[in-house]
Amino acid sequence: MNDQDIQNIPESYFAIDEATKVLGFTMPSDMLTCSLLRTLAASKPSGRFLELGTGTGLSTSWILNGMDKSSTLISIDNDKSVLNIAKTHLGKDSRLSLVLSDGEDWILTNINKRFDYIFADTWHGKYLLLEEVLDMLNPGGLYIVDDMLPQPNWPEGHAEKAIEFVKKLDQRTDLKLTKLDWATGIIIGVKIK
Repeated sequence: MNDQDIQNIPESYFAIDEATKVLGFTMPSDMLTCSLLRTLAASKPSGRFLELGTGTGLSTSWILNGMDKSSTLISIDNDKSVLNIAKTHLGKDSRLSLVLSDGEDWILTNINKRFDYIFADTWHGKYLLLEEVLDMLNPGGLYIVDDMLPQPNWPEGHAEKAIEFVKKLDQRTDLKLTKLDWATGIIIGVKIK
């Protein structure tokens, strides 16, 4: 078995990857993480999906690839330049709503929405507003975060934030967690209450 032998890559992935490189965006999700996101998405038929931190849409393309036709995905980013790449390559998918918004504003405005799958790939939903975002998760819903292993683009002091975040998750009684020392470091939680 070779975890680098990833099959059935979404059609839009390579065009988004190229546009990401041209833009100089340095925080895209890696392909291992994206593959896992797709597999987990397939476990939620007719699911309501939320992605906090669209970036250029690399991970979005994989989540969409795993979703069935009756599922929906809302993906939020506050950077118009990266969101435009996602719109260009994924915007015709009727299951997808791409939203240009500050994460905090969107979360607080939509606090009553509920989701079956939340991928928190930005500060909001991970380091900020964690309680609010976890309250948006349905029982049995998946909460997924990546970039939990040291990354070259982490600012000074971020490692300590990551350690504290993991401790906070470990103390929760409403999540069953698995931590993966794989790819960029992934945590998967399932809400049990």
